[in-house]
Amino acid sequence: MALSSDRQSRLQRPPSTVTDREGRTVTVSAYAGDSEPLVEMYAHFDDESRSQGLPPRGESRQREWLEGLLEDGLNVVVRHQGDVVGHAVLIPYDDTAELAIFVRPDYQLAGIGTELIRCLLGHGQEHGLEHVWLTVARTNRIAMNLYRSAGFETTAHKRGEHEMERDL
Repeated sequence: MALSSDRQSRLQRPPSTVTDREGRTVTVSAYAGDSEPLVEMYAHFDDESRSQGLPPRGESRQREWLEGLLEDGLNVVVRHQGDVVGHAVLIPYDDTAELAIFVRPDYQLAGIGTELIRCLLGHGQEHGLEHVWLTVARTNRIAMNLYRSAGFETTAHKRGEHEMERDL
């Protein structure tokens, strides 16, 4: 799957500061800190905010999950007034990486996910990644639209999920 240079040039490398649709100024930056700010963000996720079992339920399971993401992945966060309100990660596997993205429920649908994914992909590109894939629940139309707008294409359908991918 080859992307046009136009799509590749739209990737933003962190840091990036933008104003969301609610008028909030947020900053997207690479993240290599400890898990505490992320644990605090994920405390705002209820059952309706979870997809495909993520983020895990319970603080101890979240901490374990986050330690793995922070150790193995390329992480990017969005902050508003010092609080982490979005988190995205690329987990490298050989010549590709899996993408996961989460925006705190009260910050969704404001354009934060779009900027977060653009910065994450730019961060991955900057670190030499060439290909990214993800899975998304077939019923999660908002996420599917976000991924399509970021250049992802559906490549497989599996048991209620779509697999999507793109080149960087």
